[in-house]
Amino acid sequence: MADDALNSFADRIVSDPGEVAFVVHSSVDRPIRELSFLQRALLFAELSMISYNDKDEAERAANLAGFDDVTFYDRDGSQAYRFRNQHDCVIACRGTEPNEWNDIQADANAAVVVAETVGRVHRGFKREVDDLWPMLETALMSNEQPLWFCGHSLGGAMATICSGRCFLSHIDSNPEQLFTYGSPRVGDNRYVNYVKLQHFRFVNNNDAVTRVPPFLLGYRHCGNEVYLDRNGKIRKLGRLMKRRDRWRGFLSGLWNWKIDHFSDHSIHRYIKAIESAVEAEKADLAAGGVAKTSEYFAGTEREWTEEPDSKTMSLQE
Repeated sequence: MADDALNSFADRIVSDPGEVAFVVHSSVDRPIRELSFLQRALLFAELSMISYNDKDEAERAANLAGFDDVTFYDRDGSQAYRFRNQHDCVIACRGTEPNEWNDIQADANAAVVVAETVGRVHRGFKREVDDLWPMLETALMSNEQPLWFCGHSLGGAMATICSGRCFLSHIDSNPEQLFTYGSPRVGDNRYVNYVKLQHFRFVNNNDAVTRVPPFLLGYRHCGNEVYLDRNGKIRKLGRLMKRRDRWRGFLSGLWNWKIDHFSDHSIHRYIKAIESAVEAEKADLAAGGVAKTSEYFAGTEREWTEEPDSKTMSLQE
C-alpha cells in the first residue's frame, strides 16, 4: 500500500528540466458545483499556479487536474488559459512574472482611468485585460458550460475585471464564481459596486500585494476575504486580531531571515495552506462530518460602501 501511494504521488508531479517541480493535488471528475468550498478553492489555486507555465507543462498539469482541453491566449505579454472538460470552463489569468516587462508596468502604474462601466479602475490592470478581452470574448461567445474565473496576483486583478466584463457583456454564460489569491485592489468604490459577483478573495497573512494600490488613493477591495493566518490556517479574525496576527507573522519571518510581506505572496504558500484544510476536511468527512460552506470561512468585513447603481448577481453555493 505504501508503494502504491508513493507511486500515485510521483505520478502527480510535474516538472521540466531545470525548473522547480510541483504537485497537482486536485483531480476533478464531476461538475465543479458538486465540490466543497475548500475543494473548489484548492482547484482554482492550482489552476492559477498552472497558468504560470508554458503550454506543454500547463497541459500536462491540467490533465492531472481533470481538464483535457487547454487553450492559451497571449497578446503582448498579457496571458490567460482556458481549461475545459466535459462539465466546466475555467478562465485562469496569468499573474505577475518578475521578468516580464508588461507585468512590471501593470503593477507599477497606479493611475486610474475611466472603467468600461462606471467608476475608475487601475490603468495597468485594465490595459492587460484590454489586450486579452477580444480573444476571450470570442472564445466565450459559444460557451455553454458553467463558467468560472480565477487568478493569482496580477492574474487575480485581471480575472476580477474579466469576470465583470463577461457578466455585463452580451455573452450568454455568466460567471458562476470568482476565486482570487493575493490580488491587489482593482478599482474605486463605484467600480467595485457596479457588479457584485460571488467573489472569494484569499489573503495570506502579510501578503504585501493585497495592500496595493493604497486605500488612500481611492482603491477598494471587492468580494469576501478568506484570511490565512501566520500558521497557514483559514480563520475569521476581526481587525484587531488580524493586525496582531500579521505582526506576529512579520516577526516570525524576521526570525527566519525572511521578509514576510513578500514570501507570503507565493501561490505555493496559498496552495499549501488550502491543501492542508482539504486534508482536514477529508478526515472530518470520513468521521461522519459535513463539508463546511463558504460562510464558515469567508469574512463579512468590506472596504466598499453600497451605491444605488450596482447590479448584483445572485449565485447558489
